[in-house]
Amino acid sequence: MKILTLNEGSSSLKFGLYEAGSGTTAQIAAGTADPADTTLDTITDALGGNRPDAIGHRIVHGGPDLFAPVLIDTGIIARLERATAFAPLHGPASLALIAAAQARWPDRPHIACFDTGFHAGLPDIAATLPLPGTLRAAGIRRYGFHGLSCQSILDQLGAERPPRLIIAHLGSGASVTAVRNGQSVDTSMGLTPSGGIVMATRTGDLDPGVLLYLMRRHGLDAAALETLIDRQSGMRGISGISGDIRELRAAASEEARLAIAIFCRSVAKQIAAMMAALGGADMIVFTGGIGENDAEARADICRDLTWANVPAASDSCPATIAVRVMPSQEGHRIASDARAVLVAASGKSPI
Repeated sequence: MKILTLNEGSSSLKFGLYEAGSGTTAQIAAGTADPADTTLDTITDALGGNRPDAIGHRIVHGGPDLFAPVLIDTGIIARLERATAFAPLHGPASLALIAAAQARWPDRPHIACFDTGFHAGLPDIAATLPLPGTLRAAGIRRYGFHGLSCQSILDQLGAERPPRLIIAHLGSGASVTAVRNGQSVDTSMGLTPSGGIVMATRTGDLDPGVLLYLMRRHGLDAAALETLIDRQSGMRGISGISGDIRELRAAASEEARLAIAIFCRSVAKQIAAMMAALGGADMIVFTGGIGENDAEARADICRDLTWANVPAASDSCPATIAVRVMPSQEGHRIASDARAVLVAASGKSPI
């Protein structure tokens, strides 16, 4: 069956058309589109004469009870609307995209595939946030994100997957995940995709006292704090220029260099934390826009980890931890998951 995947991130809309069969998923077409194009004309034109049998949607956060891929109906839409409180940067945009896709392809099934799904089984020591039980019972926990990307790395590694794997997904949004024997055991993002590593425009982890101070002394309300945390901080806030690492390298100002250095150091610190969770590491995989394409950033991160026998770019000595660069194939994973949902719903054997 032909599966169209729609992958809306914080800064882009990627799409792909896949021929999904039993155990195989082949890409037919792929590209990027303007997230503001509610007609999806660009995507339709790119597909040519191909008409999708189903549409798979990447959903960043499904709230406390949506983790596994699921057919989208009115009940699921209502639950996704409630979950937007957990991911205000992504949730409303995803709902708008689902509505546009359903209007364009009303007679085709739509499937939600969740970034949190890979982390659903996090052990208590990783999932539990240090808050009172009444709040934890309301769904406040570490959820973790970039799960579809992590799953795609495991798919690509196959039998080469080591027992102790660290995946650094570095892009506009960035996170580091510890994987033991194919299972997520810890990850840097928490309740929302705003925590963990310093990102393009997001703060990452921040002393909560800073937020209290801004509320008390500067009068910031929830909406202003949300804008500050998600859109005005990170490398953009530090540099005063941009959150795009390519623009920062071109600028070559002291502030731009500092923003990149802080980003790289925060990634190295999270990788070291995941080594603690795993009791070491056998392999580190870099993926995502920065992870795949910025060799200088990878070298700076690895240089901070040479103490752990991570090879630096200029180090010819044997290292005990392998470092690999791999593409994030979220579209492949969405197509595969969407097909599995449809096969299960039909009650037929996979073909």
